Amino acid sequence: MNTMKKEAAPDKFDLYILNVDEFKALNQQKNELKEKIAEMQRQFEESIQPYEAELNAIIKKLEINLSKMEGGPAAKPAKAKFGRGKLGISIKNLLQANPDKAFKPREIAAALQTKGTAVSLWFNKYGNQDPEIERIPVGEGGKRFIYQIKK
Repeated sequence: MNTMKKEAAPDKFDLYILNVDEFKALNQQKNELKEKIAEMQRQFEESIQPYEAELNAIIKKLEINLSKMEGGPAAKPAKAKFGRGKLGISIKNLLQANPDKAFKPREIAAALQTKGTAVSLWFNKYGNQDPEIERIPVGEGGKRFIYQIKK
């Protein structure tokens, strides 16, 4: 009697291992695709950001000119609203465009035509962890900060 079988059919454990390997491969493909999509979205956001800024500037000029034509007092331009992630990209672009200058959050907000509190909140929540942005304490007690791009 020969208890050893040649070319035995896979048992349930072998089949399970095959399914796990296939699952791992599919999960890896999923993660790679997610990374590619995130990179493409980041590139898209960066490419349209200058056009959005230009469009916002033109709309503000139109609002001011319209109020002048109507004879009323000049309307204050509305503050720009940034979507999730766009504020960070805009702040980084501003800092990278001026690598030799350090900005207060209020100055950044004025340049981006948005609220200073939104900029300060972004720096407190995300800017602390950003490796490209340097946070420099100023004033008494070091409670105020200025920001510049790391050299």
